[in-house]
Amino acid sequence: MSEDLSTAGTDSGKDDTTLGGYFHVHNRPPAYEGSDGHPYTVSLEVEKTGNLRTPYAGYLVFPRWAETGVGIVGHVETRTLIECVTSEEVVAGLNALTLIEVQHLLVDALKQREPTDTAD
Repeated sequence: MSEDLSTAGTDSGKDDTTLGGYFHVHNRPPAYEGSDGHPYTVSLEVEKTGNLRTPYAGYLVFPRWAETGVGIVGHVETRTLIECVTSEEVVAGLNALTLIEVQHLLVDALKQREPTDTAD
């Protein structure tokens, strides 16, 4: 998608305890240390579905960064977290996740990945 997913559905407040608030206040994604000891950031993803009632679905992707921070060396992603009528509703729902919820989703995504996804 070409729209800026990081700030859509946020208010103008200075609350950075939600994913959307963090993007809005800091103008960058939050960073996490995964349970595997590697550094991750997070991005919002919206896809069209074949469901006529809820044609848009959203999930999170966690790019894994090289230890040097120079580039992305892998990623994990969540299951579909939200399905809505519009992409804006999906983005607003993802942006409403607290940073603690996002951390838990990263932990769950790391637990679910295939054992072969451990390339360093």
